Amino acid sequence: MQPLVVRRIDVASLPEAARSHLALETVGDGLGRDIFVPSIVVRGRHPGPILGITAVVHGNELNGLPAIHRLLERLDPETLTGAVVAVPVVNVPGYHRNERCFSDGSDLNRIFPGKEGGTNGEVFASRFLDRAIRGLDVLIDLHTASFGRVNSLYVRADLRDERAREMANRLYPQILLHNRGVDGTLRDAAMDLGVASITVEIGNPQSIQDSLVWWTVQGLLRVMSFLGMIAESDLTTHKPPWETIQCGRSYWIYTDRGGVLEVFPELATRVHAGDRIAQVRDVYGRVIRDYFAPEDGVVIGKSTNPVNQTGSRILHLGIEGAPQSAPVAPDA
Repeated sequence: MQPLVVRRIDVASLPEAARSHLALETVGDGLGRDIFVPSIVVRGRHPGPILGITAVVHGNELNGLPAIHRLLERLDPETLTGAVVAVPVVNVPGYHRNERCFSDGSDLNRIFPGKEGGTNGEVFASRFLDRAIRGLDVLIDLHTASFGRVNSLYVRADLRDERAREMANRLYPQILLHNRGVDGTLRDAAMDLGVASITVEIGNPQSIQDSLVWWTVQGLLRVMSFLGMIAESDLTTHKPPWETIQCGRSYWIYTDRGGVLEVFPELATRVHAGDRIAQVRDVYGRVIRDYFAPEDGVVIGKSTNPVNQTGSRILHLGIEGAPQSAPVAPDA
């Protein structure tokens, strides 16, 4: 069955108790062809919240794609309350090229809300926000680490917002990070539209990690239960083999020397002030610099790329505690 070509995702116009496959018009390519964004709407029999789930805003961040597929397989439109608007691949050009950025080289998650009359990426961002996101009640944006880095399973949310905090907690992440949102991200632009939004970081780029995907799907189902979209009896009783660590702020630690980088701590582990966290050697194997944790914290993400130029990232350090008003590391 061919997807229905639409200019806007209008849930009310789609059949109840059914799953609809859509191709959302956005921008044109150099051959004059439309770039269609694949979208899936599962509209329930009963009215209720409209939950949006997006993935692959960055073209090489793929764990969210199977998470959406496996979540939708669990849903019964006959018993669903409300609707799920799922976009398994937002950045179609980047996905085709196995690259983070859009076709014009822009990072989509730095240019929302975009604008008409702008660059290719800006126009795409503007139209996607208006045509796919504006009508939502809730948005969960699925990401992974970028090339050369790995992430724990963690959630970024404004923990001062009660609804966002409740959704984030129900995902049972390894780490729950207070993050207000950064200008230019899809999450921030959606919140400006009044859409309650959180970001889920699911491990590593350009791969599918079945275990993390499975836990993400369980978390998404718990969020849907919290929103009143599915019955609590539809949930599994499994709990992850970790206790969620809450961080009130976070920041990246960077190198100040170039060379071959090795980062020592494992993901989602605690480090203490003064612990050695990384070492840089020159190409002859001589140690140039050791790096140490500046304070106690937990490893949210880290670099895995040994080719380190001055100013490269070492690790993303989360500081445990309540939400703090402090500079935040940018969304993925």
